[in-house]
Amino acid sequence: MSADIITAQGLVKDYASRRGMFAPPTTVRAVDGVSLSVERASTLGIVGESGSGKSTTGRLLLGIEPSSKGSISFDGRPIPAAGTSEWRRLRARMQLIYQDPLAALDRRLTIADQVREPLDVHNIGDAAERRERVHELLAAVGLRPDHGRSYPHELSGGQRQRAVLARALASRPEFLVCDEPVSALDVSIQAQVVNLLTDLQERFSIAMLFISHDLKVVRNISDRVAVMYLGRIVEEGSSEDIFREPLHPYTQALVSSVPQPGTPLKERIILQGEPPNPANRPSGCAFHPRCRFATARCRSETPALKQTTDDRSVACHLVAVSTAQPSLEGVV
Repeated sequence: MSADIITAQGLVKDYASRRGMFAPPTTVRAVDGVSLSVERASTLGIVGESGSGKSTTGRLLLGIEPSSKGSISFDGRPIPAAGTSEWRRLRARMQLIYQDPLAALDRRLTIADQVREPLDVHNIGDAAERRERVHELLAAVGLRPDHGRSYPHELSGGQRQRAVLARALASRPEFLVCDEPVSALDVSIQAQVVNLLTDLQERFSIAMLFISHDLKVVRNISDRVAVMYLGRIVEEGSSEDIFREPLHPYTQALVSSVPQPGTPLKERIILQGEPPNPANRPSGCAFHPRCRFATARCRSETPALKQTTDDRSVACHLVAVSTAQPSLEGVV
């Protein structure tokens, strides 16, 4: 059995965009050659600014959206085409946790009915077994039995997110894509949900892809971290290494903005400008217009994601692969 539950190679996702009714379509590349893998019972965090392709990558891995190029394997086998019976059966083993719990829930159905829905869809157990499974799931995520009789609008934001989590766990998945699952919650509730996810992962041996722009949360929950910028992974490594010593200038800027208790943000790196338009990508390294170390090579040559000696991957011309240290010679 492979150590990785899911593997993606060279994922590309293009969208057609029009500026007007009669304007010719332009291609917008949301994901550009992403390769990653998630080990069983571990968490890979994906971070980056809005528009970096994080959520699109998660949907591609689940097969919710077809990729324009690339391949995805789940448990060593290629993911079947979306909409087929094989894909529907596979979806019982991988689920999505949405960012907005209220939008993810049907306001016309009780929480118990919605938690039971995956069991009905995948024909898991008989009626009595499904009722028992719903009770177990509500208890597992910290909800009382009477919450199952409630409607979504009658619950708090944290309780709704727990209900969404219970529904995602109903079919006993092996892989969860968590798309900004705590961004809409208060800080105290965020900690509760993150701790709950960690406990459930340990109890049920679930692999997770945790997508977030909140680096504090990602640092606490992730075993490995991938940093995305304009559809590409620019750095990947263990969570400890990424936050202790970021190598890519973009990662350095992100990590510098994470507050440390009792420490002022004196060395925070302020990025200038906005991320480029995906429909009009810069030449060379996409980050070079905002990079304080950019050289002529950065403006003309796209850096490949290369593995360093300490099990990290970095896409930057200024990082020497042999030493995994920034090399700022010739910086202009």
